[in-house]
Amino acid sequence: MANVQRRELAAPQLPPRSRGVLTLCALWLLTGLLAARQAAAVLRLPPGQRLTELETWIGPHGVLRVPGGSLYEKGAFAGTPFSGIILKPLTRAAEQGLGVFWTFGTLLLVVSLGLLAARGLPRPVSRRTALFAAPVAISLLVLSLPVRNTFTLGQTSILPVLLVMLGFLPRVSARRSGVLVGVAAALQPTVLLFAPLLWLTGRRRAAATAAGTFAGCSAFAWAVLPHDSTTYWVHHIAGAGLGEPADSLHNQSLHGLLLRLGLHGAPEVALYGVLAAVVAVLGLRRAARYAKDGQLLLAVAMTGCVTVAIAPNAWLHQQVWILLAVVGRVGRRQADRMVWPVLVVMVTTLSSAAVVPTTKGIHLIGQNAPLLVALAAACAVPFLSRSSPQWRRPVPTEYAEPEPGPHRWIPLLAFLRRPLSRPNLLLELLLIRAGYFCYSYIRGSAPDTRSVAEEHGHQILGLETALHMDLERWFNHLVADSWIEGGMNYYYTTFHFLVPLSLLGWMYVRRPVAYRWARTALAITTLLALVGFWLYPLAPPRLMPHLGYIDTANGPQNLAKPEFGPLTELSNQYAAMPSLHIGWSLWCGLIMLLLAPRLWLKLLGLLYPVLTTAVIVGTANHYLLDAVGGAVVLACGFGLQYVLMGRTKESKERETTADSPEPSTARGTPRVPTG
Repeated sequence: MANVQRRELAAPQLPPRSRGVLTLCALWLLTGLLAARQAAAVLRLPPGQRLTELETWIGPHGVLRVPGGSLYEKGAFAGTPFSGIILKPLTRAAEQGLGVFWTFGTLLLVVSLGLLAARGLPRPVSRRTALFAAPVAISLLVLSLPVRNTFTLGQTSILPVLLVMLGFLPRVSARRSGVLVGVAAALQPTVLLFAPLLWLTGRRRAAATAAGTFAGCSAFAWAVLPHDSTTYWVHHIAGAGLGEPADSLHNQSLHGLLLRLGLHGAPEVALYGVLAAVVAVLGLRRAARYAKDGQLLLAVAMTGCVTVAIAPNAWLHQQVWILLAVVGRVGRRQADRMVWPVLVVMVTTLSSAAVVPTTKGIHLIGQNAPLLVALAAACAVPFLSRSSPQWRRPVPTEYAEPEPGPHRWIPLLAFLRRPLSRPNLLLELLLIRAGYFCYSYIRGSAPDTRSVAEEHGHQILGLETALHMDLERWFNHLVADSWIEGGMNYYYTTFHFLVPLSLLGWMYVRRPVAYRWARTALAITTLLALVGFWLYPLAPPRLMPHLGYIDTANGPQNLAKPEFGPLTELSNQYAAMPSLHIGWSLWCGLIMLLLAPRLWLKLLGLLYPVLTTAVIVGTANHYLLDAVGGAVVLACGFGLQYVLMGRTKESKERETTADSPEPSTARGTPRVPTG
């Protein structure tokens, strides 16, 4: 079926060129703000807390620990002797000036790296991509955990990446390319793996020059610092064992993973050697193939991911290579193209808990996510070749035609097209996980001052008394110690997540068009609820002193440190207005009313929010006005979704295509707006 073209809306719109200029200006402004914020975040720290690893390079008299002392006498410095030599001019006397110089110098390196990455995109690129690539690349680098860690610690790990990128520019001579890669390897030995990549891509002179430059720089450092060179290359075998313990979660290498899994001694060394050899051979062969295909930036990123995996130590500031792998194109459908970039950005920007839940058993995936992504990029992900027909023309996504509303200005986001296909499942799971992590973090960070929350509780009770709806205490005592108490406690802790997730899963499989519209409204509702938690912290009835409410689930409370079962440390117990139990249950009821194919399911959907209201009041977790607040934010969520996205025509023909396993609804089911 051909794509459905969007009809021109009556509302006036900016011409495409003007929108592009405004977007470009906004991107560069955002990039500047992010860079300034990162620099300020480092410089405003006290001297003892910023650039902490620079202090390990400076001796008691203000100069680098050469030649009077050893670079490795405290075990904190993990760089090569050659990197120690080039830092010799640093002095403690210039610490304040050094902090400013080092921070802005690192920022300049990051900007240069972003510009090179934008320039290294495989050709041809669209005009829009060429304009937006540089600010987007710099912003992602500044936001990434490796770069932020580099700023805070005062590390030099950006420099080897930049040197390698310069060495792989298309018009750089073989000699210069080899020298740049060789110097980078002298700073970070695993970077020498780029010499085989040069060899495999036919640049053998550059590969030989890189090996010779590395050997020359290392020999020079050995002549100047023989004791430190022996310590680094012989006693620690290229730095292994220096810095933090190798089994630290910060060490995202195969060696670190095997140590964390409990392997030690000869078995660990043997298995590590075999795995490293396999990853190196497979990763370099794949990188060489993509380099010959004209995707040099991707080839560099893949080889960098190999260095992360096989290095004895791959600390956080050395994982910039993983972010560069975002340039790879994966997926033949247009709808699948964002999965790999989103995964890479999440892993390199967010904490492990934000990517994967900390549930026992799967927490290991989150803790080792950078390594797993590096291995996937180097050895497994089927990046598209430029010769593939889907390289420039992926299988297109069908879009719905917008349905005109009663006002010319609706929808406000008219430029956003509404897909008719099912969204990529992995992408949805990633976004849902990140969204829920942000929701939990914001909810947990909302104001939780007890006196303010209790004062608001008295306000709610006073208003309910005036409205003659203050029945919470009577109903709470009716439930307590009755046969329904246990059922209500189970209902409160279980159905709140189970029912919405089940409905989302059903809509994703059976009603993909409606799924997009419904999940957007639910997300907006949740965001609006977070605003309420921040603006109006409220003590629920069970936490109101001397009023006689009974906490049916957790028993009598120490109000100075209230309990909430296993979620005590994770939740803000004063985030009660509005009630998301009601907001989400009403959402479920409306969805079931609109989409359920059987009458009894529609009636069950209408009953669900009624039962939820009884449960939240009976267990003393909410007031009736909290339920009203939940209904209000849900109405605002649906309203904002409509104002922003409008409504699209959903034909019976589209719902019965192969994209849905079964016909969408029985005759007479109300038409569902999509967004």
